[in-house]
Amino acid sequence: GLRLVLHGLCSNTTVKTLDLKGNNLRSMGAEALGKLLMQNKSIRSLTLEWNSLGMWEEGFSFFCQGLRANNFLQRLDLRNNQINHQGAGELAMALTQNTSLQELDLRWNNIGLLGGRALLNCLQSNKTLKRLELAGNNVPGDILKAVEQALDHNQDREVILSEAQNQVNILSKEILNLKDEKNKQFMDFVDTVDKQKEERARSEKMSAARVSQLQEALDEQYSIMNSLKTKLQMTEAALALSEQKVHNLGELLHAMKQEQNCVAECHFRELQQQKQEGADREGRLLLDLSAASEKNLLLRNQVDELERKCKVQQDQLFQLKQDLTNTTAELKLRAVEAEERLEMEKRRFKQSLEDVESLRIKEVGRMTQHMEASERSMHNRIQSLEAIRISLEEELSQVKAAALTERGQAEEELIKVRSQARLEEQQRLEHLEEKLRLMTESRDEAQNCCLKQKEMLAEAQAKAKQLSLYADGLRRRLDELQQDLDSKEEEKVTELNKVKVELQEQIGHLEAERAAQDGLREKIAALERQLKALSSNHREALLDKEGEISLLLEKLRMKEAEISRVREEEAQRASFLQNAIMAYVQGSPLGAHSSRK
Repeated sequence: GLRLVLHGLCSNTTVKTLDLKGNNLRSMGAEALGKLLMQNKSIRSLTLEWNSLGMWEEGFSFFCQGLRANNFLQRLDLRNNQINHQGAGELAMALTQNTSLQELDLRWNNIGLLGGRALLNCLQSNKTLKRLELAGNNVPGDILKAVEQALDHNQDREVILSEAQNQVNILSKEILNLKDEKNKQFMDFVDTVDKQKEERARSEKMSAARVSQLQEALDEQYSIMNSLKTKLQMTEAALALSEQKVHNLGELLHAMKQEQNCVAECHFRELQQQKQEGADREGRLLLDLSAASEKNLLLRNQVDELERKCKVQQDQLFQLKQDLTNTTAELKLRAVEAEERLEMEKRRFKQSLEDVESLRIKEVGRMTQHMEASERSMHNRIQSLEAIRISLEEELSQVKAAALTERGQAEEELIKVRSQARLEEQQRLEHLEEKLRLMTESRDEAQNCCLKQKEMLAEAQAKAKQLSLYADGLRRRLDELQQDLDSKEEEKVTELNKVKVELQEQIGHLEAERAAQDGLREKIAALERQLKALSSNHREALLDKEGEISLLLEKLRMKEAEISRVREEEAQRASFLQNAIMAYVQGSPLGAHSSRK
């Protein structure tokens, strides 16, 4: 019945523990157990207490052969099985090739001295057995102590191997974690690069739009310049016409003087007949003179008002010039501040890079110190184990070689990881240098725009100077006209004195002069109208120029706002890059390892 049970268990894969205590197994049962141990791969614990297996040498030897071929059984109980020194030798031979059995209970058998020595000798090649019970077998105490020492060696070796395996597992897990973190960082870096590309495309679109807007503004300014040139040409033509009119008026005055002389000669003859009417006419002439003097005073007042208006316009032009100089100075100051901010950002970026490099050097030093300390501790432990465990020198050398190979592999992996990190840092540095180059190019473009604006302002200033010169010319012409009027008034005074002296002789001449004065008055009124028209045109031109200057100031404000917005965007990009670098440094394998420590 037991043979059938064991035959059925040969192909079983679920039974872990088998207890056959006190079943009086014989030779056939021992052979069936050996076959079971050769074929079964699931049983971990086997209890065969009180079965007298040692009495059947052939069956027990077949059982030991099965135990030799088995590499899955971990616990075997053979108490009270009447095993002698020959059975112990068979067990020792089986144990020399078994690599899975950890506990063996041989209490209350008949092993004796020879069996104990055989078991002690097998422990030199068996390194997995941790527990061996030999009580009640008539084994000497020194052999028992030697067996205990060998078992202790096995236990220590197992502990060392388990620790080494744990360290290897930990290192492999850390390497996998580092690889995962590197992959995540690479993906994050790719995402950031994509985002930066998108932002760059957006900024290029915005810059293209701004360039188009600036081109439109330049075209508008060019059109304004052309209109101003046409206006200047029109004003020059009007001035030429006015000069021609003044020349014609002078010729007319000369002709009138000749006519007056002729009329005086004609009327001199009639003065004798009209002496009686002279007194009445003198009174009338005095009244006319008073009226003419009053009109002259009014004309002088009007000329003074025109001079005051010219002075006010000159003051306004001077204020505009001062405003333009102030705006140019503010633009220069803002450009200097922008350059200083860029230099500060460059310094901060260099400092951040130096901090990252120092942190990386510190982490490498800590890793090397930790590795050296671990090497020292392992070396000391190996020396202590060599001093105590002389019989395990070969195995310890093998373990040391395996540890060295694993350490070399780990160092190679660390070197690879460090090289990858350095390459990534170099790539990021190159990317940051490209960004700095782009920033400098954008700054140069902004400076070029500022220079163009300064040129436009200089042109506007030149135009304002030309207008001021034109106003000065107009004022000089007004002064010349005033001088002409003064000279004419002096001539009139002299003529009136002559008329007072020669009243009786030149009454008819005075009447002709009255008619001539009326014509002159009309001409003076026409000249005054022309002057008013010129002043109104001049005022309109000044108002147009003031509007143009206000438009230019508004455009300057818009450009300053755009420059400030570009600066804010560059500052945000710099902060984003700094945060990305800090996140990379904090999420790097060195930083993670130090944080775990």
